Amino acid sequence: MMENFMKFKGEQIHYTDAGSGKAVVLLHGFTESLRIWDHFAGVLSQDYRVIRVDLPGHGSTPVMAETHSMSLMAEVVKSVLDGLHIDRCIMAGHSMGGYVTLEFASRFPDMLSGFCLFHSHAAADTGEAARNRERTVEIVKRNRKSFIMQFIPDLFAQTNVEKYLDAIEALQLQALETPDGGIVAALRGMKERHSHLQTLIDSKVPVLFIAGKQDSRIPVQTVMAQAILPEHAEVLILGGVGHMGFIEARDETLEMLKGFIQRSVRRLP
Repeated sequence: MMENFMKFKGEQIHYTDAGSGKAVVLLHGFTESLRIWDHFAGVLSQDYRVIRVDLPGHGSTPVMAETHSMSLMAEVVKSVLDGLHIDRCIMAGHSMGGYVTLEFASRFPDMLSGFCLFHSHAAADTGEAARNRERTVEIVKRNRKSFIMQFIPDLFAQTNVEKYLDAIEALQLQALETPDGGIVAALRGMKERHSHLQTLIDSKVPVLFIAGKQDSRIPVQTVMAQAILPEHAEVLILGGVGHMGFIEARDETLEMLKGFIQRSVRRLP
């Protein structure tokens, strides 16, 4: 695995590049980093070229603005792919990474042969959700550590919290490395993002939805309603799983993603 930095608007964007063949891009979610995909990348890079990117304000990529819009994040990903001379790929994004994936699909549709919304969705924030993000900004400013210590376990199905205590602790430590400015900028960017329901409707490539029945962040009903929008959609609904299927149902989600990539890669030149 090659671990590198690429310059974008004067800042160093951290990314990894492993394997060879058709390109697969994995994007992390809020308070995460590209490390969440370590196991997936290790398996997928046996057959594909796997690119992972630390989005602005996360991992080893610095904070770039007071608001990290989904557009900015998509441009960062595009810049990395351009620098690597990759003009077509399959992209998968977890949670916020799914929002970035949708923005990328809207702006650069010819670069995708398929994309996966991994515990993510295409609607804009409701008024209530936007207000909740503003409240979260204030909470983070007052006590970032307290927020993180409570936020991470709530992402898991309640029945899984004890089972995955080690993984939760690792995610908490990873999130604690995320600077206040990165957390706040991402919250503002997610609050201001616009709907990509039309992006799903217009998609000419397959879309994979992965959802957990016990996801407290994105109700499975929301995902099901959106899954009927693309011309070609595949859906994996996981019982006993919350928002973190890459941990709570690692083998099932990896196998589903592998199959989706195999089917989508046939569209690559």
